Amino acid sequence: MSFTLDFFEALRRMKARRETADAVAEKTQTQTVPAITAMPGSHSGRIGPAGLALIKRFEGCAKKRSDGAFEAYPDPGTGGDPWTIGWGATGKGITRGTVWTQAECDARLETDLIRFAREVVRAIGTSPTSQNQFDALLSFHYNTGAIARATLTKLHKAGQFDAAAREFGKWVHAGGRRLSGLVRRREAEEALYKRS
Repeated sequence: MSFTLDFFEALRRMKARRETADAVAEKTQTQTVPAITAMPGSHSGRIGPAGLALIKRFEGCAKKRSDGAFEAYPDPGTGGDPWTIGWGATGKGITRGTVWTQAECDARLETDLIRFAREVVRAIGTSPTSQNQFDALLSFHYNTGAIARATLTKLHKAGQFDAAAREFGKWVHAGGRRLSGLVRRREAEEALYKRS
């Protein structure tokens, strides 16, 4: 009897996760980033291929289990909170023991990138920004959540691009420790930011 109940409970959980992934995917298909008056060489308000590749390279879709699902893992800086899953997703409902399918990981990345792109657009306003700069800023914000308060943003908005580029390297600590993974990520973001 216990096996039967466990089996049906597992089926209910799988169905609920699939419905959540479907709902997230459906929602992201209808969301759009606010229109931006594009000038030649300006950003689109959406992540470009170079930015998406950079984020996926450094976030990785980590902790894949033998059954093909992904499980949450602790923050490398703190060894605990915030717990992360998939392509670097954190937040409400993501704790030790959280398990997602590849579809759920991909759908959450898409949803998060739309939200983070809007936040970057709001932070930089109408300041001239190339697609590569936008992608680098979006990767930075996706990882730090700091686009609205960073000196990097203030310098970018002032058109001081060289000074802004140097700011990436200041964001390499987590949990009070300098992490080599963050050093490499900031170097890649800086290089992308400086690419014309």
